[in-house]
Amino acid sequence: MTLALVAGARPNFMKIAPLARAAAARGGLRTRIIHTGQHYDDAMSRVFFDDLDLPRPDVNLGVGSASHGVQTGRVMAALEPVLASDRPDWVLVVGDVNSTLAAALVAVKLGIPTAHVEAGLRSGDRRMPEEINRLATDAVADLLLAPSRDAVDNLRREGHPGERIALVGNVMVDSLLHVLPRLDPEGVCRGLGLAEEFVLVTLHRPSNVDDPARLAGLLRALAALAAEVSVVFPVHPRTRPLLDAALPAGERPAGLRLLPPCSYREFIALESRARLVITDSGGVQEETTVLGVPCLTVRDTTERPVTVREGTNRLVGGDPRRLLAAARLALGRPRPPAHRPEGWDGRASERILDRLACTAADAAPRRAGRLPAGAHG
Repeated sequence: MTLALVAGARPNFMKIAPLARAAAARGGLRTRIIHTGQHYDDAMSRVFFDDLDLPRPDVNLGVGSASHGVQTGRVMAALEPVLASDRPDWVLVVGDVNSTLAAALVAVKLGIPTAHVEAGLRSGDRRMPEEINRLATDAVADLLLAPSRDAVDNLRREGHPGERIALVGNVMVDSLLHVLPRLDPEGVCRGLGLAEEFVLVTLHRPSNVDDPARLAGLLRALAALAAEVSVVFPVHPRTRPLLDAALPAGERPAGLRLLPPCSYREFIALESRARLVITDSGGVQEETTVLGVPCLTVRDTTERPVTVREGTNRLVGGDPRRLLAAARLALGRPRPPAHRPEGWDGRASERILDRLACTAADAAPRRAGRLPAGAHG
């Protein structure tokens, strides 16, 4: 059986890496790694292949950055001849970026069985491009591989047939548990000259960084916090010029450290030793739950409510005063215990491969040009 693993952006690499490892260990499976090139610089792409023990891509489409519509169209145009020539047994799309939706549309229209890893996650906020990608991808995919029970519930409420849904667990946690024993957190922190106690920040979503007034307010809150405890902020490439405009270098307190993007292993090392994490990233919400690190999410909604209900996460919206108050409160409390929700055990990839093998026979009619029972036409 041949599996095409499609990835395009930084979060995707952490999701396909354990699938590639599990397939190689199992035998009898051939994987083709297709990199769309949505993230294309070393800091957001190549370094993650090294950190995750992920083989180099078999295909790199090199689509680069663009608007949502242009980028999605470029991926579709470049991917179609690749899949039409390869005809894999399954195309696996992961996450919720533009490459996810583009690859799902191409594969389904070619009649190739398509599985969505991380299906069913919903924030309820259609202003987020990722929410539209999730909804549309789940609408066309043949197999919906959910990371948590709330994701399964979402899919059922939307009317997806039960035979297309599988609770498999969280592949992001597979990657996290794979690298943890290989980390040197003390060495990373020492190399950066970090104090024993620090706050780790990541912000990149347009709702937070594209509005100059909102970004300036958040940076002022971080600056106030940096006067009390070290604040470390690895800056996403698209955020850097916006941040420099909102908070010029001369206005930054000494405690606010702006770093280039970290490698995956460096970031997990920092995350594991942080006293508090402030983020707008979905994956970081999951990682902090497993690591037992308090997390404040600078959003009003989350597609990962399990991290709030069972984990360490708290939504604080975009009000700088609320963020600062919540940060001070979290720093004054003991570090919470680590927690692994159901299926967050490092074996999600194995369960995915099991389900693909079981479903392969049912997908055969699609390869012959007919839709299997229960699939969307």
